[in-house]
Amino acid sequence: MRLTIILLLTFLLVASCQLQPSETTTTVPTALSAPLPLTAPPAPTHSPTHPVLTPTATLDKWSLWTNGTQLRGANIWQRVRVPELDDDLLGNGYIGPPYVQADFDRLATAGANYVNLSIPGIFSERPPYALDEGAQANLDALLQMAERAGLFAVLSFRTGPGRSDFTFYRDGAGEWFDPALLIETVWTEQAAQDAWVDMWRYTATRYRGQPVIVGYDLMVEPNADEVLLDLYDPDEFYPRYANTLYDWNQLYPRIVSAIRSVDGETPILISPMGWGSIPWLPYLQPVQAERIVYAVHQYGPYLYTHQQPDENKPYPGEFDVNWDEIPDRFDRNWLAAYLAPLEEFHQRTGAPIVVNEFGVVRWAPGAAEFLGDEIAWFEAHGINHALWVWEPTYEPWYTEGDRAMYYPFGPDPNNLEEVENDLWQVIQNAWAANKTER
Repeated sequence: MRLTIILLLTFLLVASCQLQPSETTTTVPTALSAPLPLTAPPAPTHSPTHPVLTPTATLDKWSLWTNGTQLRGANIWQRVRVPELDDDLLGNGYIGPPYVQADFDRLATAGANYVNLSIPGIFSERPPYALDEGAQANLDALLQMAERAGLFAVLSFRTGPGRSDFTFYRDGAGEWFDPALLIETVWTEQAAQDAWVDMWRYTATRYRGQPVIVGYDLMVEPNADEVLLDLYDPDEFYPRYANTLYDWNQLYPRIVSAIRSVDGETPILISPMGWGSIPWLPYLQPVQAERIVYAVHQYGPYLYTHQQPDENKPYPGEFDVNWDEIPDRFDRNWLAAYLAPLEEFHQRTGAPIVVNEFGVVRWAPGAAEFLGDEIAWFEAHGINHALWVWEPTYEPWYTEGDRAMYYPFGPDPNNLEEVENDLWQVIQNAWAANKTER
Protein backbone atom coordinates (compact mmCIF):
# COMPACT_ATOMS: atom_id res chain seq x y z
CA MET A 1 0.00 0.00 0.00
CA ARG A 2 2.78 2.42 0.93
CA LEU A 3 4.59 1.93 -2.37
CA THR A 4 1.35 2.53 -4.28
CA ILE A 5 0.77 5.78 -2.43
CA ILE A 6 4.36 6.90 -2.98
CA LEU A 7 4.30 6.24 -6.71
CA LEU A 8 0.97 8.00 -7.13
CA LEU A 9 1.98 11.01 -5.03
CA THR A 10 5.34 11.35 -6.70
CA PHE A 11 3.95 11.45 -10.22
CA LEU A 12 0.55 13.04 -9.71
CA LEU A 13 1.85 15.83 -7.49
CA VAL A 14 3.57 17.53 -10.40
CA ALA A 15 0.86 16.69 -12.93
CA SER A 16 -1.86 18.82 -11.39
CA CYS A 17 -1.61 21.82 -13.70
CA GLN A 18 -2.45 19.84 -16.84
CA LEU A 19 -4.63 16.94 -15.76
CA GLN A 20 -6.57 14.95 -18.31
CA PRO A 21 -10.34 15.34 -18.62
CA SER A 22 -12.59 13.08 -16.62
CA GLU A 23 -16.36 12.64 -16.69
CA THR A 24 -18.04 14.86 -14.15
CA THR A 25 -21.42 16.43 -13.46
CA THR A 26 -21.78 20.06 -14.44
CA THR A 27 -23.28 22.42 -11.88
CA VAL A 28 -23.59 26.14 -12.56
CA PRO A 29 -23.05 28.27 -9.44
CA THR A 30 -25.00 31.41 -8.76
CA ALA A 31 -23.99 34.34 -10.97
CA LEU A 32 -22.79 37.47 -9.24
CA SER A 33 -24.72 40.61 -10.02
CA ALA A 34 -21.64 42.73 -10.79
CA PRO A 35 -17.85 42.57 -10.57
CA LEU A 36 -16.74 43.01 -6.99
CA PRO A 37 -14.92 46.29 -6.24
CA LEU A 38 -11.62 46.44 -4.43
CA THR A 39 -13.05 47.47 -1.10
CA ALA A 40 -11.97 46.18 2.27
CA PRO A 41 -13.94 43.08 3.34
CA PRO A 42 -15.30 42.74 6.88
CA ALA A 43 -12.89 42.61 9.81
CA PRO A 44 -11.17 39.25 10.33
CA THR A 45 -12.88 36.66 12.45
CA HIS A 46 -9.64 35.90 14.31
CA SER A 47 -7.27 38.32 15.99
CA PRO A 48 -3.73 37.24 15.13
CA THR A 49 -1.10 37.21 17.81
CA HIS A 50 2.41 38.41 17.09
CA PRO A 51 4.36 35.87 15.01
CA VAL A 52 7.48 34.18 16.27
CA LEU A 53 9.67 35.94 13.71
CA THR A 54 10.74 39.51 14.35
CA PRO A 55 11.65 41.98 11.57
CA THR A 56 15.38 42.54 11.54
CA ALA A 57 16.01 44.71 8.48
CA THR A 58 14.39 47.02 5.95
CA LEU A 59 14.12 45.50 2.49
CA ASP A 60 12.54 46.78 -0.69
CA LYS A 61 10.77 43.52 -1.51
CA TRP A 62 9.22 44.92 -4.66
CA SER A 63 12.65 45.46 -6.21
CA LEU A 64 13.21 41.70 -6.08
CA TRP A 65 10.45 41.27 -8.66
CA THR A 66 11.05 44.28 -10.92
CA ASN A 67 14.79 44.54 -11.58
CA GLY A 68 15.47 41.46 -13.68
CA THR A 69 15.83 37.90 -12.47
CA GLN A 70 16.88 38.01 -8.81
CA LEU A 71 15.10 35.08 -7.17
CA ARG A 72 16.10 31.56 -8.19
CA GLY A 73 15.20 28.53 -6.13
CA ALA A 74 12.79 25.68 -5.57
CA ASN A 75 9.50 24.60 -4.04
CA ILE A 76 8.88 22.47 -1.05
CA TRP A 77 5.59 20.54 -0.74
CA GLN A 78 3.58 19.52 2.29
CA ARG A 79 0.04 18.51 3.12
CA VAL A 80 -1.99 17.58 6.17
CA ARG A 81 -1.16 13.98 7.05
CA VAL A 82 -3.88 11.30 6.97
CA PRO A 83 -2.57 8.62 9.35
CA GLU A 84 -4.71 5.74 8.06
CA LEU A 85 -3.62 6.51 4.50
CA ASP A 86 -0.04 7.67 4.96
CA ASP A 87 1.25 5.63 7.90
CA ASP A 88 4.74 7.11 8.48
CA LEU A 89 5.37 8.10 4.85
CA LEU A 90 4.83 11.77 5.68
CA GLY A 91 6.27 11.52 9.18
CA ASN A 92 4.31 11.23 12.38
CA GLY A 93 3.28 14.86 12.81
CA TYR A 94 0.25 16.85 11.71
CA ILE A 95 1.78 18.00 8.40
CA GLY A 96 4.39 16.28 6.30
CA PRO A 97 6.74 15.28 4.93
CA PRO A 98 8.84 16.89 7.68
CA TYR A 99 11.56 19.38 6.80
CA VAL A 100 14.46 20.18 9.12
CA GLN A 101 17.01 22.98 9.14
CA ALA A 102 19.53 20.89 7.20
CA ASP A 103 17.09 20.62 4.28
CA PHE A 104 16.90 24.40 3.94
CA ASP A 105 20.63 24.73 4.45
CA ARG A 106 21.28 22.23 1.63
CA LEU A 107 19.08 24.29 -0.69
CA ALA A 108 20.97 27.47 0.14
CA THR A 109 24.34 25.73 -0.20
CA ALA A 110 23.32 24.56 -3.68
CA GLY A 111 22.96 28.23 -4.64
CA ALA A 112 19.24 28.97 -4.28
CA ASN A 113 18.13 32.18 -2.60
CA TYR A 114 14.37 31.56 -2.75
CA VAL A 115 12.04 28.86 -1.44
CA ASN A 116 8.42 28.65 -2.50
CA LEU A 117 6.48 27.19 0.44
CA SER A 118 3.73 25.17 -1.30
CA ILE A 119 1.89 24.23 1.87
CA PRO A 120 -1.51 24.00 3.58
CA GLY A 121 -3.25 27.29 4.28
CA ILE A 122 -3.75 28.23 7.91
CA PHE A 123 -7.56 28.04 8.02
CA SER A 124 -9.43 24.73 8.15
CA GLU A 125 -10.74 23.07 5.00
CA ARG A 126 -14.17 22.34 6.50
CA PRO A 127 -16.68 24.63 8.23
CA PRO A 128 -16.60 26.63 10.41
CA TYR A 129 -13.31 27.56 8.65
CA ALA A 130 -11.45 28.36 11.84
CA LEU A 131 -7.77 29.07 12.34
CA ASP A 132 -5.76 25.85 12.01
CA GLU A 133 -3.19 26.30 14.76
CA GLY A 134 -1.24 23.22 13.63
CA ALA A 135 -0.84 24.65 10.12
CA GLN A 136 0.14 28.02 11.56
CA ALA A 137 2.79 26.46 13.81
CA ASN A 138 4.12 24.51 10.82
CA LEU A 139 4.38 27.71 8.77
CA ASP A 140 6.17 29.50 11.60
CA ALA A 141 8.71 26.68 11.80
CA LEU A 142 9.32 26.69 8.04
CA LEU A 143 9.84 30.44 8.01
CA GLN A 144 12.33 30.24 10.85
CA MET A 145 14.31 27.59 8.96
CA ALA A 146 14.24 29.62 5.74
CA GLU A 147 15.39 32.69 7.65
CA ARG A 148 18.27 30.84 9.29
CA ALA A 149 19.33 29.46 5.91
CA GLY A 150 19.37 32.97 4.41
CA LEU A 151 16.56 32.22 1.95
CA PHE A 152 13.71 34.44 0.83
CA ALA A 153 10.28 32.76 1.06
CA VAL A 154 6.93 33.02 -0.71
CA LEU A 155 3.82 31.71 1.05
CA SER A 156 1.85 29.61 -1.45
CA PHE A 157 -1.36 28.21 0.01
CA ARG A 158 -2.47 24.96 -1.58
CA THR A 159 -5.46 24.50 0.69
CA GLY A 160 -7.88 26.45 2.82
CA PRO A 161 -11.61 26.87 3.33
CA GLY A 162 -13.42 24.53 0.94
CA ARG A 163 -10.26 23.07 -0.62
CA SER A 164 -8.11 20.07 0.35
CA ASP A 165 -4.81 18.98 -1.14
CA PHE A 166 -6.55 15.99 -2.71
CA THR A 167 -7.95 18.32 -5.37
CA PHE A 168 -4.53 17.93 -7.01
CA TYR A 169 -5.05 14.15 -7.37
CA ARG A 170 -8.82 14.21 -7.79
CA ASP A 171 -8.89 11.38 -10.34
CA GLY A 172 -7.63 9.08 -7.57
CA ALA A 173 -10.72 9.56 -5.41
CA GLY A 174 -12.16 6.13 -4.65
CA GLU A 175 -9.06 4.43 -6.03
CA TRP A 176 -6.18 5.19 -3.69
CA PHE A 177 -7.86 7.59 -1.27
CA ASP A 178 -11.28 7.98 0.33
CA PRO A 179 -13.48 10.33 -1.73
CA ALA A 180 -14.41 12.06 1.54
CA LEU A 181 -10.90 13.56 1.54
CA LEU A 182 -11.63 15.44 -1.70
CA ILE A 183 -12.89 18.90 -0.76
CA GLU A 184 -13.56 21.39 -3.57
CA THR A 185 -16.49 23.47 -2.31
CA VAL A 186 -14.48 26.70 -2.58
CA TRP A 187 -15.82 26.88 -6.15
CA THR A 188 -19.48 26.38 -5.22
CA GLU A 189 -20.02 27.96 -1.79
CA GLN A 190 -19.90 31.67 -1.06
CA ALA A 191 -19.06 31.00 2.59
CA ALA A 192 -15.89 29.14 1.61
CA GLN A 193 -14.77 31.98 -0.65
CA ASP A 194 -15.48 34.53 2.06
CA ALA A 195 -13.41 32.46 4.49
CA TRP A 196 -10.53 32.26 1.97
CA VAL A 197 -10.56 36.07 1.99
CA ASP A 198 -10.53 36.05 5.80
CA MET A 199 -7.65 33.57 5.85
CA TRP A 200 -5.44 35.86 3.78
CA ARG A 201 -6.38 38.97 5.75
CA TYR A 202 -5.38 37.14 8.92
CA THR A 203 -2.17 35.84 7.30
CA ALA A 204 -1.12 39.28 6.09
CA THR A 205 -1.84 40.79 9.50
CA ARG A 206 0.23 38.17 11.27
CA TYR A 207 3.22 38.04 8.92
CA ARG A 208 3.47 41.56 7.49
CA GLY A 209 6.86 43.17 7.87
CA GLN A 210 8.80 39.91 8.01
CA PRO A 211 11.95 40.31 5.87
CA VAL A 212 12.04 36.60 5.03
CA ILE A 213 8.62 36.77 3.28
CA VAL A 214 8.77 38.39 -0.15
CA GLY A 215 5.42 37.30 -1.54
CA TYR A 216 1.95 35.96 -0.88
CA ASP A 217 0.76 33.43 -3.49
CA LEU A 218 -3.02 33.49 -3.10
CA MET A 219 -3.89 29.98 -4.31
CA VAL A 220 -1.77 27.25 -5.83
CA GLU A 221 -3.20 26.31 -9.24
CA PRO A 222 -6.81 27.57 -9.26
CA ASN A 223 -8.76 24.76 -10.91
CA ALA A 224 -12.45 25.66 -11.07
CA ASP A 225 -12.48 24.85 -14.78
CA GLU A 226 -12.03 21.15 -14.06
CA VAL A 227 -13.92 20.83 -10.78
CA LEU A 228 -17.37 19.55 -11.80
CA LEU A 229 -17.03 21.19 -15.22
CA ASP A 230 -14.52 19.08 -17.13
CA LEU A 231 -13.45 22.10 -19.18
CA TYR A 232 -9.91 22.70 -20.39
CA ASP A 233 -10.37 25.50 -22.91
CA PRO A 234 -10.72 29.04 -21.54
CA ASP A 235 -12.72 30.00 -24.63
CA GLU A 236 -15.32 27.47 -23.52
CA PHE A 237 -15.18 28.29 -19.84
CA TYR A 238 -15.53 32.08 -19.71
CA PRO A 239 -18.60 32.60 -21.95
CA ARG A 240 -20.51 30.20 -19.68
CA TYR A 241 -19.08 30.81 -16.21
CA ALA A 242 -17.65 34.33 -16.07
CA ASN A 243 -18.76 36.23 -12.98
CA THR A 244 -19.97 33.12 -11.16
CA LEU A 245 -18.45 31.48 -8.10
CA TYR A 246 -16.38 29.36 -10.47
CA ASP A 247 -14.66 32.46 -11.81
CA TRP A 248 -11.32 33.14 -10.11
CA ASN A 249 -11.44 36.62 -11.64
CA GLN A 250 -14.23 37.58 -9.23
CA LEU A 251 -12.65 36.00 -6.12
CA TYR A 252 -9.01 36.96 -6.19
CA PRO A 253 -9.55 40.79 -6.22
CA ARG A 254 -11.39 40.43 -2.90
CA ILE A 255 -8.39 38.61 -1.45
CA VAL A 256 -6.04 41.29 -2.76
CA SER A 257 -8.19 43.97 -1.18
CA ALA A 258 -8.23 42.15 2.15
CA ILE A 259 -4.45 41.87 2.17
CA ARG A 260 -3.91 45.46 1.15
CA SER A 261 -6.21 46.63 3.94
CA VAL A 262 -3.57 45.44 6.44
CA ASP A 263 -0.33 45.08 4.44
CA GLY A 264 0.58 47.52 1.70
CA GLU A 265 4.12 46.29 1.15
CA THR A 266 4.36 42.54 0.57
CA PRO A 267 4.08 41.62 -3.13
CA ILE A 268 1.07 39.48 -4.05
CA LEU A 269 1.37 36.61 -6.55
CA ILE A 270 -1.67 35.69 -8.64
CA SER A 271 -1.97 32.68 -10.94
CA PRO A 272 -4.57 32.10 -13.67
CA MET A 273 -7.00 29.22 -13.65
CA GLY A 274 -6.29 26.11 -15.69
CA TRP A 275 -4.00 24.96 -12.85
CA GLY A 276 -1.94 28.11 -13.24
CA SER A 277 -0.90 27.16 -16.76
CA ILE A 278 0.39 29.52 -19.42
CA PRO A 279 -2.52 29.08 -21.91
CA TRP A 280 -4.91 30.50 -19.29
CA LEU A 281 -2.79 33.55 -18.41
CA PRO A 282 -4.25 35.85 -21.10
CA TYR A 283 -7.71 35.34 -19.55
CA LEU A 284 -6.64 36.51 -16.09
CA GLN A 285 -8.12 39.97 -15.59
CA PRO A 286 -5.48 42.28 -14.06
CA VAL A 287 -6.39 43.86 -10.77
CA GLN A 288 -5.98 47.55 -9.95
CA ALA A 289 -3.67 47.25 -6.96
CA GLU A 290 -0.09 47.87 -6.01
CA ARG A 291 2.78 45.37 -6.02
CA ILE A 292 1.11 42.61 -8.02
CA VAL A 293 3.10 39.79 -9.60
CA TYR A 294 1.46 37.38 -12.04
CA ALA A 295 2.54 33.76 -11.66
CA VAL A 296 2.39 30.62 -13.78
CA HIS A 297 3.34 26.98 -13.44
CA GLN A 298 5.17 25.66 -16.47
CA TYR A 299 5.00 21.96 -17.31
CA GLY A 300 4.37 22.25 -21.04
CA PRO A 301 4.44 20.14 -23.03
CA TYR A 302 3.04 17.63 -20.56
CA LEU A 303 3.75 14.67 -22.85
CA TYR A 304 7.44 15.49 -22.57
CA THR A 305 7.79 16.76 -19.00
CA HIS A 306 5.78 13.88 -17.48
CA GLN A 307 6.78 10.97 -19.70
CA GLN A 308 7.41 7.48 -18.35
CA PRO A 309 11.01 6.17 -18.34
CA ASP A 310 10.45 3.98 -21.41
CA GLU A 311 8.65 6.51 -23.63
CA ASN A 312 11.82 8.05 -25.14
CA LYS A 313 10.35 11.40 -26.19
CA PRO A 314 13.46 13.57 -26.73
CA TYR A 315 14.35 17.25 -26.64
CA PRO A 316 15.06 18.34 -29.28
CA GLY A 317 13.16 15.86 -31.40
CA GLU A 318 9.90 15.05 -33.15
CA PHE A 319 6.81 13.56 -31.53
CA ASP A 320 3.21 14.44 -30.80
CA VAL A 321 3.32 17.13 -28.09
CA ASN A 322 -0.39 17.98 -27.87
CA TRP A 323 -2.43 14.76 -28.18
CA ASP A 324 -3.46 15.36 -31.80
CA GLU A 325 -1.55 12.30 -33.06
CA ILE A 326 0.50 14.46 -35.44
CA PRO A 327 4.28 14.65 -34.89
CA ASP A 328 5.61 18.10 -33.98
CA ARG A 329 9.10 19.55 -34.08
CA PHE A 330 9.93 20.02 -30.41
CA ASP A 331 12.93 22.28 -29.90
CA ARG A 332 14.04 25.69 -28.69
CA ASN A 333 11.79 27.45 -31.19
CA TRP A 334 8.75 25.50 -29.98
CA LEU A 335 9.62 26.37 -26.40
CA ALA A 336 10.04 30.07 -27.16
CA ALA A 337 6.66 30.17 -28.88
CA TYR A 338 5.00 28.39 -25.97
CA LEU A 339 6.50 30.82 -23.44
CA ALA A 340 5.76 33.93 -25.51
CA PRO A 341 2.43 34.71 -23.75
CA LEU A 342 4.42 35.51 -20.60
CA GLU A 343 6.19 38.40 -22.28
CA GLU A 344 2.99 39.47 -24.04
CA PHE A 345 1.13 39.63 -20.72
CA HIS A 346 3.99 41.59 -19.17
CA GLN A 347 3.96 44.07 -22.02
CA ARG A 348 0.19 44.47 -21.78
CA THR A 349 0.02 44.93 -18.01
CA GLY A 350 3.46 46.26 -17.08
CA ALA A 351 3.46 43.79 -14.18
CA PRO A 352 6.30 41.38 -13.40
CA ILE A 353 5.92 37.64 -14.09
CA VAL A 354 7.20 34.70 -12.06
CA VAL A 355 7.38 31.01 -12.91
CA ASN A 356 7.06 29.68 -9.40
CA GLU A 357 6.77 26.06 -10.46
CA PHE A 358 8.42 24.30 -13.38
CA GLY A 359 10.20 21.06 -14.03
CA VAL A 360 10.61 17.87 -16.04
CA VAL A 361 10.99 14.25 -15.05
CA ARG A 362 14.69 13.69 -14.55
CA TRP A 363 14.87 10.76 -17.02
CA ALA A 364 13.40 12.64 -19.99
CA PRO A 365 15.84 12.45 -22.92
CA GLY A 366 17.49 15.85 -23.29
CA ALA A 367 16.14 17.10 -19.92
CA ALA A 368 19.32 19.03 -19.15
CA GLU A 369 19.17 20.90 -22.45
CA PHE A 370 15.42 21.48 -22.06
CA LEU A 371 15.76 22.99 -18.59
CA GLY A 372 18.79 24.97 -19.70
CA ASP A 373 16.90 26.52 -22.61
CA GLU A 374 13.86 27.17 -20.44
CA ILE A 375 15.84 28.87 -17.69
CA ALA A 376 17.78 30.91 -20.28
CA TRP A 377 14.44 32.20 -21.62
CA PHE A 378 13.29 33.15 -18.13
CA GLU A 379 16.55 34.97 -17.46
CA ALA A 380 16.46 36.83 -20.77
CA HIS A 381 13.02 38.14 -19.85
CA GLY A 382 13.87 39.03 -16.25
CA ILE A 383 11.62 36.36 -14.73
CA ASN A 384 12.17 34.89 -11.25
CA HIS A 385 11.77 31.10 -11.09
CA ALA A 386 11.41 28.19 -8.67
CA LEU A 387 11.87 24.54 -9.58
CA TRP A 388 9.67 21.69 -8.52
CA VAL A 389 10.74 20.17 -6.11
CA TRP A 390 13.25 20.25 -3.21
CA GLU A 391 12.83 17.04 -1.22
CA PRO A 392 13.46 16.61 2.52
CA THR A 393 15.92 13.88 3.48
CA TYR A 394 13.35 12.34 5.82
CA GLU A 395 13.10 8.58 5.41
CA PRO A 396 11.08 6.81 4.07
CA TRP A 397 9.96 9.72 1.88
CA TYR A 398 13.39 10.57 0.47
CA THR A 399 14.24 7.25 -1.17
CA GLU A 400 10.93 5.52 -1.85
CA GLY A 401 9.19 6.01 -5.14
CA ASP A 402 11.16 7.47 -8.03
CA ARG A 403 11.52 11.14 -6.89
CA ALA A 404 10.73 12.12 -10.47
CA MET A 405 11.74 15.76 -10.21
CA TYR A 406 14.49 15.64 -7.62
CA TYR A 407 17.44 16.45 -9.83
CA PRO A 408 20.39 15.55 -7.56
CA PHE A 409 19.43 11.90 -8.21
CA GLY A 410 20.29 12.27 -11.90
CA PRO A 411 18.66 10.77 -15.02
CA ASP A 412 18.53 7.12 -13.94
CA PRO A 413 14.98 6.48 -12.62
CA ASN A 414 16.30 3.62 -10.47
CA ASN A 415 18.94 5.73 -8.74
CA LEU A 416 17.95 7.19 -5.37
CA GLU A 417 21.28 8.65 -4.32
CA GLU A 418 22.79 12.04 -5.05
CA VAL A 419 25.23 11.86 -7.97
CA GLU A 420 26.97 14.36 -10.20
CA ASN A 421 24.93 14.78 -13.37
CA ASP A 422 24.42 17.25 -16.19
CA LEU A 423 20.83 18.08 -15.26
CA TRP A 424 21.67 19.05 -11.71
CA GLN A 425 24.70 21.00 -12.96
CA VAL A 426 22.49 23.08 -15.27
CA ILE A 427 20.39 24.06 -12.28
CA GLN A 428 23.35 24.88 -10.06
CA ASN A 429 24.88 26.96 -12.83
CA ALA A 430 21.67 28.98 -13.01
CA TRP A 431 21.50 29.42 -9.24
CA ALA A 432 25.11 30.58 -9.22
CA ALA A 433 23.88 33.84 -10.80
CA ASN A 434 22.11 34.73 -7.54
CA LYS A 435 23.58 37.93 -6.18
CA THR A 436 20.73 39.10 -3.97
CA GLU A 437 20.80 37.73 -0.45
CA ARG A 438 18.45 38.28 2.44
